[in-house]
Amino acid sequence: MPDFGAELKRRRMSVGMSLTGLAASVHFTKGYLSKVENGKVRVNRDLAKACDLALGAGGELLALVAESAFPARRSAGGIVGLPDNGRYFVGRETELEALSALLLGPDEARVGVVHGMAGAGKTALAVAAARQVAGAFPDGCLFFDLRGHTPGAVELSPGEALHRLLRLLDVSAEQLPADEDGLANLVRDQLRGRRMILVLDNVRSAEQIRAIADGETSSRILVTSRGRLPALDDAWHFPVGVLPLGDAVRLLRSVAGDHAPDDDTVATGIVRHCGQLPLAVRIVAARFVAGGWTAAQLRDRLADETTRLGALEDGERSVATAFAVSYEALPGDQQRLLGLLSLHPAAAAETGAVEALAGLGAGETDRLVDRLHDAHLVVRDERGYVELHDLMRTFAAKHALPQVPPDDREAAVRRLVEHLVALAVAADELAEPHRFRPATGLPAPAGVPFSDADGALAWLGAQWPALADIVDSAARHRLYDRCWQLAFVLRAFFFRERLLEPWIRTHERALEAARAAGDPGATGMILNNLGMAHVESGRPGDAVRFHQQAQEQFALARDDRGAIDALSSLAWARLYRGEAEPAVADLTTVLAGYRRTGRTRNVVIALRGLALASAALDRFPEALAAAQEATRLAQLPVDLAMSVNCEAWVHFRAGHWDEAARSYRRAAEVADDAGSEYERARALTGRGNTAAARGDRPEARRWWAEAAAYRVKLDPAVLGEAEYRNRPAFAE
Repeated sequence: MPDFGAELKRRRMSVGMSLTGLAASVHFTKGYLSKVENGKVRVNRDLAKACDLALGAGGELLALVAESAFPARRSAGGIVGLPDNGRYFVGRETELEALSALLLGPDEARVGVVHGMAGAGKTALAVAAARQVAGAFPDGCLFFDLRGHTPGAVELSPGEALHRLLRLLDVSAEQLPADEDGLANLVRDQLRGRRMILVLDNVRSAEQIRAIADGETSSRILVTSRGRLPALDDAWHFPVGVLPLGDAVRLLRSVAGDHAPDDDTVATGIVRHCGQLPLAVRIVAARFVAGGWTAAQLRDRLADETTRLGALEDGERSVATAFAVSYEALPGDQQRLLGLLSLHPAAAAETGAVEALAGLGAGETDRLVDRLHDAHLVVRDERGYVELHDLMRTFAAKHALPQVPPDDREAAVRRLVEHLVALAVAADELAEPHRFRPATGLPAPAGVPFSDADGALAWLGAQWPALADIVDSAARHRLYDRCWQLAFVLRAFFFRERLLEPWIRTHERALEAARAAGDPGATGMILNNLGMAHVESGRPGDAVRFHQQAQEQFALARDDRGAIDALSSLAWARLYRGEAEPAVADLTTVLAGYRRTGRTRNVVIALRGLALASAALDRFPEALAAAQEATRLAQLPVDLAMSVNCEAWVHFRAGHWDEAARSYRRAAEVADDAGSEYERARALTGRGNTAAARGDRPEARRWWAEAAAYRVKLDPAVLGEAEYRNRPAFAE
């Protein structure tokens, strides 16, 4: 008689059916069917019958599976006690396939833990996987809710769990031992020789199920838990996260049906506000079915953090209640840290930031974070960074943070702000070593996560959104000096990366803080930085106003250094407003002051301004001399790139095409070395302009296209190369 697996494969291939097609027809996974065809698993009659019907074998496939091929079932028979997943199990195809494959793995891997945060859909996934592979477990599939995280319910004790399992295995009450050890021995005996699936749902601790999990058996024990249960040493672990965005939208539409929002943008916004958490999406979908809310109204309630959690309950289910069960099980020190973590901006918190919030040493902070991570209340990645899911952050801010005494909260905010200000200063010192920075009085931070300029810039590139939020947080908590200091330090990075919106936003908040602190010197510095931002934004008229106000504040503070900086910035604003002659006069005064005080980097900046203003007045020898001196004196790679570009622009304006082309080529190389896409795009635009001026349009288009590929904005209001490129004569 032929082997069932080999005959199944032959018949499938003879009719041109793929494994995927057969899996869809018989409702088993492709991976499991592959094992069947290769004789790696036993086949039950239900699967054989389904394959027979799918392939039209007329009973011949079914006949290959004799009852005698299976061991006699003991008293539990083939009970399948798995709950119905319903028709709303959406997505998770990849996870379902992977989990099913693990259940069909070798007998040594008999225990698995499916873990994730409350509401992630762990139970639904575990049940779906058990159903997929049920055919490989002829002795049945049993489901137990151990009530480890059920609101208002008492969790099952280890003894009660053993008792219930034995009764389902058809052991009579008279045969049950009175003690827990006796129950554990009997369970292990009953499972030995069986091949079944036990889904142990809602498990709080390894101790609840250890007696069940420790036995020698060919059965599979699939555990779901909000905890990672690391104490189950021999178990494999299967983390479950939130749904991908597309699947979350599918779930919303599947549950809400015709009541779901028609507008895809609205539906997407709603599931984003739900954090793509399946429980939250289902509750919102149920609200649509119940009626009484428009999609826009519900979206707006979810968008508002003060009403979000209230919108995520339907009378029987509640995201906040689900989270509360996990939170209330924590000891006080872990509850405190969870609340304090909500004070960090909505981004991953570095280890040092978490330690600052906690006000504890590294070892104790690590211990607390590990416990929160094990409970799926926070996520700790391989770098040690800690992050809260959006809904968990909202819960922590509303329920956990108020339990922390006010003085403790304020002290935590101060520690966090000062830690991040010190780190930002350290990064700026490496990235811009010759730049002026106001004294903060803070000690150098320990454990700095960067060691050179490239590392500092990478850190600033990753952290600036959180740092910008900390500017706001410092202002809200009346840490006025830290607020304006952090904004000031971030200015150099914002300028380098042309991040104009956060530059202006943080400095507007910093201006309020400096004024609230009654510090005219700080107010002048922030006003001056705001003027620079408005110049870069193409609004030189507004910039002039800010720089003039800065001069007034520096005069009040008797700050000569600040006054000369404000005059320099005012000269640049006048230059961009078309007032080249006053700009030359002011920059000449400024240059003398910078030379006198030995501020070389500021000398370079003033020289570039003089070169541009002189070129605008057609004073090309003076312009070229200033630009070339700026190039010689430049101390930083990005300053060198800007100076060489300035030199190239003077040559271009003077009609020196060969010199302009050579200078722009050098500027592009220097900008590349400096990592400045802006200056490289400027240089490539200049090369295109030079080719166009010579009448070589194909060459011009090539350089312009390469410049455009950098997708940086070159504003014609402040950049001569962009203004020339945008002239109507060169419109594509």
